[in-house]
Amino acid sequence: MSELEIQYARSDGVDIAYAVIGDGPRDVVWVAGAMTNLSVMWELAEFRRFCEQLASFSRLILFDKRGMGLSDRVEIGTLEERMDDVQ
Repeated sequence: MSELEIQYARSDGVDIAYAVIGDGPRDVVWVAGAMTNLSVMWELAEFRRFCEQLASFSRLILFDKRGMGLSDRVEIGTLEERMDDVQ
């Protein structure tokens, strides 16, 4: 997979950037650490291989947290807001 297809979902008035890789029977949502930027992270060969391995047996869902990366620039949300974004 050479390019990541970025999509957007709306969560409480905020556009959240996400990408789906693979089509396996199980959904795996990868919640990254402190900072996220899907387009930058995807350029890292190690991260890409890691994602491709997860996607070999699942439907891997990656996303940029609100206020970060390709998602809307808003104040970083609470844990509860982040879980709403994941849903």
